[in-house]
Amino acid sequence: MKKKLTVLLLGMSFMLAACGGGNEAKDNKDTQNQGSTASAAEEIFKQNCASCHGANLEGAVGPNLQKVGSKYSQDEIKQIIEKGRGGMPGGIIQGDDADKVAEWLASKK
Repeated sequence: MKKKLTVLLLGMSFMLAACGGGNEAKDNKDTQNQGSTASAAEEIFKQNCASCHGANLEGAVGPNLQKVGSKYSQDEIKQIIEKGRGGMPGGIIQGDDADKVAEWLASKK
């Protein structure tokens, strides 16, 4: 029982760490608009998602996203970002940033 509780607490710690700093993407929005949409989306991903999904989309605490576009459409990915799924909390990325990341991830096939 202690082992399950420890694993649960560790998992929640990772989720809380992923939620922290969510405003950084909004603070840097003007800077990101200067680059391409793909590079802006990649930067948003790195700031908000890479701690769970890996810097190269390889998966860590969260699932591998390297070929997520072959499994889900852009709209489905956006819905997962907005509402969450499984252990992933919803709302980590919102608005235009969520659209950019969903479009970028949908291209990963």
